Parts: sequence; C-alpha cells; structure tokens
Amino acid sequence: MEQPSKRLIDLYVYQEKEQILSFLLMRRAGGKIYGGQWRMVGGKAGDRETHWQAALRELKEETGLIPDLFWSVPTINHFYEPKTDQVHLIPVFAAEITGDPAIVLDDEHTEFRWVEAGNAGSYIFWPEQKRIIACINSIVINKRILQDWIIEFDHT
Repeated sequence: MEQPSKRLIDLYVYQEKEQILSFLLMRRAGGKIYGGQWRMVGGKAGDRETHWQAALRELKEETGLIPDLFWSVPTINHFYEPKTDQVHLIPVFAAEITGDPAIVLDDEHTEFRWVEAGNAGSYIFWPEQKRIIACINSIVINKRILQDWIIEFDHT
C-alpha cells in the first residue's frame, strides 16, 4: 500500500562574495533524523502550505534568517527511502543572504558553517545535494536566475 507523500522541501542558503558562492551548512543534532550530517535547510510542507511557503518557514525556524532573494531552482532532489518504500521528488529552493547575518540555530542543529561551493563535497554525503549545489553555483555565478524562478514574498 502506497503511503502519502511527505511533501518535503530542500532550501540552499548562499552568499556571494567576489564571484564565489558559500553555502550555509548545518550539522544535524544527534537523535534527529540524519543526526551528525551536514545539511542544508529542509523540512515538510504543512497541509495548507505551499512548498515555497514551507521553505521560507523552515529557513526562519532553523536559522532565523529572511532571504534577500528567494527562488525556485529548476531541478528536483530525488531519492528512494527503503524504510517506507517511497520515491521522493523534492522541490529545491535557493535563498541569497547578504551582509553578515546573525544565525540562530534551532534545536535540530548543533553548529553551522559557510562552505564554498567547491568544498561542499567534503561535508555533504548525498550525491543529489552535491549536484544541486553545483547547479545553483553555476546559475548564480553565470547570472542566469530567470525572473520566472524568483518568488516574491512578504519580508516581515
């Protein structure tokens, strides 16, 4: 019997300085799913929430940040979960943060680092996440964010 989808989201937070992107990676707390792994912002959309609204909510809950630019990356993360026998197709979002923001981690994470795109592979285990970081890096560095991908939202 097929289980209902979890409505997962992935959000990659980045900063650009002198044509180099750094991504915000957070170490998951022990006892949590993916405990000890370095990951991006992630979570689940609620019943009355769009995927992009969930991504913004998770960003604020996990880091306290509000993005300067928020957009839908034209790809998906996908993986198979053996425990539930589900194939997950996860929309991917990106959030640009400027300046020197104060990051306030929630109890799901123990520490954070800004990691240059080229070094993210030494922190990230999941192949799709590595691919997505490279994809976002290429789009941003080559100034290829299409207007259609940008999501307008209330910054309050």
